[in-house]
Amino acid sequence: MTLNEAKTAEKSLIQNISSSSTSDTDGVISVNGVSKKFCRDLKRSLFYGICDIFTDLTGGCRQSNTLRTGEFWALDNVSFQLRRGEALGLVGANGAGKSTLLRILSGLIKPDTGSVRVRGRIAPLIALGAGFNPILTGRENIYANMAILGLSTQEIEEKFEDVVEFAEIQDAIDAPVQTYSSGMAARLGFACAIHVEPEILLIDEVLAVGDVKFKMKCHHRLAKLKENGTAFILVSHNPYTVLNVCENSIYLRKGQLVLAGETESVIHQYEKDLSLSGTSPVPGMMTLPEKPKHQSIGLDIIALFFRDDQDNIIEFPSTGEPAYFCVKCRAYEDITSVNLGVLVTSLSGESNRILNLTSVNDNATLDVPAGQFELQMYMPYCCLIPGVYSAKIYVKQGVRSFDIVRSFRFRVDSRKNTSRCMFYQPRSWRVVNPDKID
Repeated sequence: MTLNEAKTAEKSLIQNISSSSTSDTDGVISVNGVSKKFCRDLKRSLFYGICDIFTDLTGGCRQSNTLRTGEFWALDNVSFQLRRGEALGLVGANGAGKSTLLRILSGLIKPDTGSVRVRGRIAPLIALGAGFNPILTGRENIYANMAILGLSTQEIEEKFEDVVEFAEIQDAIDAPVQTYSSGMAARLGFACAIHVEPEILLIDEVLAVGDVKFKMKCHHRLAKLKENGTAFILVSHNPYTVLNVCENSIYLRKGQLVLAGETESVIHQYEKDLSLSGTSPVPGMMTLPEKPKHQSIGLDIIALFFRDDQDNIIEFPSTGEPAYFCVKCRAYEDITSVNLGVLVTSLSGESNRILNLTSVNDNATLDVPAGQFELQMYMPYCCLIPGVYSAKIYVKQGVRSFDIVRSFRFRVDSRKNTSRCMFYQPRSWRVVNPDKID
């Protein structure tokens, strides 16, 4: 090795040590190769538990890295870092291992393999109010709950009024918690956790409860805590919540870490992977079984799909691009004044109704001939943002209902950067000279 090479290697080593030292100082949670297995069969699970206890007592070695009969990996070799003041999103479908990971981080359960290192006080918001005693009053539960989270009696007394004010339950503070509504219990649970002033917050879907005013208050307080250096992990099925709160995210699927990085790219991949129902030889088309004529009311829906502006059937529409939503039908006679209705619900967030469109409301006259035909709704711009949706489609004539499809699931993709939007706004830009404005 030459002298220059030696100096370069020495400089690189010093930089790596410095970087590692900084990372260790800023890191509040370090998860390395964590795996956790469970058994779905209760009797077998109890038997395995007894065997593991016996092995520990006798000083034996568990086979933690192998699955026994009936077991599965709830988490499989997951690693990541959480740094001070960082907001990390945790996304994935039900059963992906999100709640299992939070329980491990909070110390409720231990991993079978791997290690978890935590620096600082953790406040787990896995279920708001889950630790409350329903017989005790709100006042008594505040003292009990915050004591469990590590505060002394004096510290609780100093923060008590702030907790009650934030929860907005002054009139019910001395009533048993079992008389509280779910919203009141949620407010009290959140207020207790955030006033502990933890270094780390673990939040599992708790921002989905409560009214709009309380949600806004929660987001405002989380932002303030983050500015003060609190790090938190947020689990939510609502991509807008994760995008607005977290800079980085990790995506779990069946216990495995699929992707980690910038939240927008992680959410995009997660939504892209969401399974769609309705299969057919033509991608993006949902075909329905044909009805015998004696079971038909006169008009039947036989297929649902999208076309582009070149009349080609497409797998999914794209945000900001033109598209036709097509309802292929068969009629046994000429029918006048048909009403096509399309109700679209988002499946990516909180299952909110997005669109309710009918041809009658748009004063569109649809007279259909006997035989096969398509009812088309033209969208000059698809204003739905990327995600997964379900459409309810019906065809009527006045109060007479011909046919209905209760769930046509489809995906919307995008070639544009729209993940932080609620919808796509068609637009144009220009510069206007003030001197030319009348």
